[in-house]
Amino acid sequence: MIDALLLPFQFPFMQNAFLITVLIAPAAAMLSAFLVLKGWSLMGDATSHAVLPGVVLAYAAGIPLLIGAFAAGMVMALGAGFIQEHSRVKQDTVLGVVFSGMFGLGVVIYTRIETDMHLDHILFGNMLGVGAGDLWTSGLIAGAVALVLALVWRDLLAHAFDPVQARMIGLRTTLLHYGLLILLSATIVAMLSSVGIILAIAFLIAPGAIAFLLTRRFPAMMAVAVAAALLAGVTGIYASFWLDSAPAPTIVLALMTMFLIALLRRA
Repeated sequence: MIDALLLPFQFPFMQNAFLITVLIAPAAAMLSAFLVLKGWSLMGDATSHAVLPGVVLAYAAGIPLLIGAFAAGMVMALGAGFIQEHSRVKQDTVLGVVFSGMFGLGVVIYTRIETDMHLDHILFGNMLGVGAGDLWTSGLIAGAVALVLALVWRDLLAHAFDPVQARMIGLRTTLLHYGLLILLSATIVAMLSSVGIILAIAFLIAPGAIAFLLTRRFPAMMAVAVAAALLAGVTGIYASFWLDSAPAPTIVLALMTMFLIALLRRA
C-alpha cells in the first residue's frame, strides 16, 4: 500500500516536476500577495500573456528564450504605464488592449516562422519534461525574487497601500513601482518551462487571494500564500499522475478548490 502511494515519487520526470514546483512556488506566492493588495492581478495576467512574442522572436534569433520573455514583459508593463499616464483610458482597459495585442502578435509571428518549438509547451507548460537546466534557471531566478521580496517587503507594502504617503516618508516610489514590475517579469520567466504562459497567472493570483481571505496581517498573508502554493503544487502534480492529466491544469484546479474553501470559510 505504501509503495503504491509513493509510486509517483519514484520516476525521475515526476521528481523534477515536484522539485521545480517547490522552487518556483514561494516566489510566485509572495509576489501574489503584493499583486492582490495592490490591485495588480490583471497586470500579472497581462504580463504572462505578453511574453509570447518575445519568446518566439528569441527562438528565431537563436538567443535564450528567457531573455526574449523578460524583454517582452517589460515592454508590455512600461508601454501600458506610458499609455495610461498620457491618456484618459483606465489601467484595466489599457492592459487588456496591450496584452491581447502582444499575444496576438506572438501567435502571428509563430505561424510565420519555421520552428520545431511546440506552442502548447509555451502556453501550458511542460512540467514532465523539465531538465537540470530548467531546474537551475528557474531556481536561481525564483530564489533571487524571493530574497528581494523578503528584504524590501515593508517598503513594497507601504507603496501598495498608499503611494502618496510612501513618497512623503521618503520612499523612492518610482523605483518600487518599476522594481515590482521587474520582479513580476522575472517570476513569469522562471515559470515558463513548467507552468507555462497562460497558467502562470494562477500561481500569481490564487495564493495571494486565498491568504487574503484567511489572514489579517501581511506577514501571515505571505506565509499562508506560500503554504497554499506549495500544497496546491505538490497535490496537483501527485493527483495528475493518477488521473493521467497534465500537471499544470491540475495544479490550477487545486488552487481554485482551495480558494473556494477559503471563500466558504469566510462566508
